[in-house]
Amino acid sequence: MLASGLIFMLGYFCITLEHKLKTHKSAIALFIASVLWIMAAFSGIPHEIVIEKLHHTGGEIFGLIVFLLAAMTIVETLIHFRFFDIVRSKIAAIGLADRGQFLLISTLTFFFSALLDNLTVTIIMIQIARRFFSSERLFAVVVGIVIVANAGGAWSPIGDVTTIMLWLAGKFSAIQIITEWFLPSLAMWITSTLMIAQRLSKKSWGGEKVETVTLSWQEKIIITVAFGSFVLPIIMNIVHLPPYLGLLLGLGIMWLLIEYFKHWTTGFSDNQETSLEKLLQKTDLSSIKFFIGILLAVGALEATGLLELLSHSLFGSAPSDIRIIAGSVLMGLVSAVVDNVPLTALAIVIIHVTNPQLWVLTALTVGTGGSLLLIGSVSGVVASGMVPELTFGKYFQIASLPVLLGYFIGVGVWAIQYYFLF
Repeated sequence: MLASGLIFMLGYFCITLEHKLKTHKSAIALFIASVLWIMAAFSGIPHEIVIEKLHHTGGEIFGLIVFLLAAMTIVETLIHFRFFDIVRSKIAAIGLADRGQFLLISTLTFFFSALLDNLTVTIIMIQIARRFFSSERLFAVVVGIVIVANAGGAWSPIGDVTTIMLWLAGKFSAIQIITEWFLPSLAMWITSTLMIAQRLSKKSWGGEKVETVTLSWQEKIIITVAFGSFVLPIIMNIVHLPPYLGLLLGLGIMWLLIEYFKHWTTGFSDNQETSLEKLLQKTDLSSIKFFIGILLAVGALEATGLLELLSHSLFGSAPSDIRIIAGSVLMGLVSAVVDNVPLTALAIVIIHVTNPQLWVLTALTVGTGGSLLLIGSVSGVVASGMVPELTFGKYFQIASLPVLLGYFIGVGVWAIQYYFLF
């Protein structure tokens, strides 16, 4: 049991050093997952129990991976059919000053990241921001986008991997995460955005000119169906069916429409080469493999009983609400250093509580605490790659106070709801 824990920690340490080791984190995650399950099989646990737990873990992973693959493909479709080009041209046409442009971009980021995944929204919004800002102004805007994308993804069941994992694990319903976490996320968004906006002047922007984009009627229908697809998982959840069936239904409808428009309508010639197979190839499959490896590894630790021992040590056999709340707030701050995927996977296993409101807090803290450091969230890591001049120190200088203040204000709003409203 102890050896399994040491191997997991060593593997995760290597994951954090993937750039220095020049080894992709997905490879490390898959390796340690396989090793841990082999160790579990030879640990003295009855073979039938190991197989049963492996099948159970695989079933949970299947639902998450199918959901993520379908969601990523739909998002790639939106990008391919120039939805975000339309957004960029509309922003440019308004002609706001620097601060106004940032506030508009921040608003769009907050709501888009609740519907689409926050990683994709971060990439798109940074691409848009680079058209309007440069130098130190761009650094502030990029930091704001990372913070807001994480905050926006936290109040939606499909906005972040953290909330998707907890939602699919049955820790809260879609309605609960939306109604109980929207106001805390909103408080975090407003606090951080207003503080960062003070770094920007009110003078007119000096970005590049953006050409007007016109969509065909077929493209408009496809975009509408793509957005409608993200509502279907919630409907499936309401009728007690797996949420991924909703996304698969939407993806299937969209796929059929694309094939129909390609072969049976006119005016769709620019996209004759469009196919869902090619769009699927553009999705971040390496991240999918990382999720598989991490979740399998955590499942192996659970099979050996290590996580049950850890849960008892941290929270006791009957943890109080205060202990759970303090633990969730602390985990949120730890997520600035530790990736939120394994942290969430561990939380699902070691926190023995059925109150969905407490799980909503966990989704918030783990999903947003990573904004404190540039390496604390996948959005921040992607931002550092897109804007190499944004160093670790510059990010922390801009983000530290807005993130910490917004984080604790958000937790405070949640506490008011928990103790006085819900």
